Formats: sequence, C-alpha cells, structure tokens
Amino acid sequence: MEIVVATGNKKKLKEVQSILKGLPVRLLTLNDFPPLPEPSEDGKTFTENAAKKAKYYAQKLKKIVLAEDSGLEITSLGGKPGVYSARFAGSGKKDLDNIAKVLGLMEGIPEEKRHARFTSAVCLAFPEGKVFTFEGKKQGFIGLNPEGEGGFGYDPIFFLPEEKKTFAQLKPEKKNRISHRRQALEKLRDFLMAFEM
Repeated sequence: MEIVVATGNKKKLKEVQSILKGLPVRLLTLNDFPPLPEPSEDGKTFTENAAKKAKYYAQKLKKIVLAEDSGLEITSLGGKPGVYSARFAGSGKKDLDNIAKVLGLMEGIPEEKRHARFTSAVCLAFPEGKVFTFEGKKQGFIGLNPEGEGGFGYDPIFFLPEEKKTFAQLKPEKKNRISHRRQALEKLRDFLMAFEM
C-alpha cells in the first residue's frame, strides 16, 4: 500500500515514518509529485482541516493520502489559538512571535488556571472518497516563561506536570513517545494493521 504524507514538515514526516515502521506501507510525500496549489485550511476544527487537506490531495493525486492538523488550545483563552496556532501572531510570523502573543494574553493568569492541551487530528483519505480520522490529545499547562531548546511551535511554554518539564526540555524520543501526534498516529497504525492490505 502506498500512502502520500501531505506535509512539508520534516519533523512530522520522521514521526510518521517511525510509528508506521514495519507495516507493509510505502510512504511518499508531496515532493514525489508535480507541485499542486495548496488547499485552503479554513475549517473550524483540526479534524475538518486535516480531512480537507487529505481529501483534496487524494482526489488530485488518485492516491491514499495522510494529512495531519494540530495545535494548542488554552482554556482561559476560550480555546485559542486553536486552528490558528501556526499563524496566531499573524501571517509570516515565527514561533517566538506566537509564544510572545500567548504569554502577553495570559499575563496575570495564575498557574492553576493556565490549563492547555495540544490536539492532533490525523486523516486518511482514499481517492474514491472514504475518509478515516484519528485524534490524540495531550493535557498540560502554559508556563510563565519559555523553557528548553528542543521541539518547535509552542513546545517551550507547554509544561507537563508529570514530567516537570516543557515539551521543549524533553529529549525528542521522549516527546515523540508521549505526544498528541503519537497518540493519533498509533490509532492510525492499529487501523492499518487491521486493514485488508
């Protein structure tokens, strides 16, 4: 079975490859095909965006496509940044700008009210229209200051009480073992193992 992974993010791709290792699956990326215009990601949820992307590429490429959308949801901010996680501080801004915006909005909010979660939605779309989605969530808190050099996105301010560290302070192997994306991809792996290949 060939699956096209619809991402340009090399870290995401490596995570998918390591979790699906050992399955009779050949992973391709969008770079293996002539360039296509990107679909608009204007869904209201991570699942809607992942499904939109997966269905679009599955129809265009006539292949099975795996797409993922993920982000940070902060309780005291009414679930923001949510689906706008990557561009929360504005289009073309960097991770540090997004982190600064979140910390600015949360100034004065006490530690016990800084609940947050990362959510990952993984979608597998077939050219004939079938779609399967899998979700993973990781609960934590927003730290008062960025900590750690690893990871990407909001990892330096996403604090895990059970680890007493932020995602950015964890070794990559450890983060990948417990992350929201890992949970969603494990569900996908179980699905593929039961699937008639």
